[in-house]
Amino acid sequence: MNASAASAPLVATFIARPEQAAALAATVEAALSALPGATADWLAEGEACDVLLPQTGLAGFRPEAAIGERPVDVVVQRLDQRRKRLIVADMDSTMIGQECIDELADMAGLKAHVAAITERAMRGEIEFEPALRERVALLKGLPVGVVGQVLAERIRLTPGGPELVRTMKAHGGYAALVSGGFTLFTGPVAAQIGFDENRANILDVEGDHLAGTVTEPILGKEAKLTALMELSRRFVLSRHETLAIGDGANDLAMIGAAGLGVAYHAKPKVAAEADARIDHNDLTALLFAQGYRRAEFVR
Repeated sequence: MNASAASAPLVATFIARPEQAAALAATVEAALSALPGATADWLAEGEACDVLLPQTGLAGFRPEAAIGERPVDVVVQRLDQRRKRLIVADMDSTMIGQECIDELADMAGLKAHVAAITERAMRGEIEFEPALRERVALLKGLPVGVVGQVLAERIRLTPGGPELVRTMKAHGGYAALVSGGFTLFTGPVAAQIGFDENRANILDVEGDHLAGTVTEPILGKEAKLTALMELSRRFVLSRHETLAIGDGANDLAMIGAAGLGVAYHAKPKVAAEADARIDHNDLTALLFAQGYRRAEFVR
């Protein structure tokens, strides 16, 4: 780290759900007590507070110690680099609450079997690409029309997702939904939330039924990283201007390459390796992390 980076002011943003306002207040008080000279700025009363860290006396300070067992999230970063101009987001279990392939499998009576494979792949216990081929093969013969049924009846947007994307776009940002899932889902979901583009795998179709195969090459971990890097170059962005968010092992490469890589309600391996983790809050936490006040959110 160069001298200017070492001396740059840091900010710790503590975030909690409104019903946990007392826990958040206690956490902020603990942080201020541990850091003489630190100051607090409430971005939303009872929901999010910036603690501007002093440039001296940080040795030994751990935000997690201030949190303890309270249901509070924290993001620590340089104050002058917190605003992002690019967001690259995973879809399944991140921007939506479900795994689309598991819901499709349920239509074929195979959800438990397919979901178990999905879980192992997202934990990084098995390779993503062969696991996807195996799961897609089990969908062979399923009518294409069930995709619309799943979208209408089962897929639900993660709370805060539309606000996150729309607020960033309103301030000049660009948003890409990059999924190891399928374009049949990312297209409608991206349009509903407000993403500028979406990238995902293509399910092969024979007539009006799924063929049980996926168009190669499969969009996996490396393709997600490539998307982040390509978009950064297209918009001439520095690394610190980028945000990547996901929950599974196939998100780790892009999370590691982004200026702020976030594990969102993630699998243990992902949570352990990411720059930041959101375990308790919805996606608006990532607006607070960028310094937006609740009144600035675009709905």
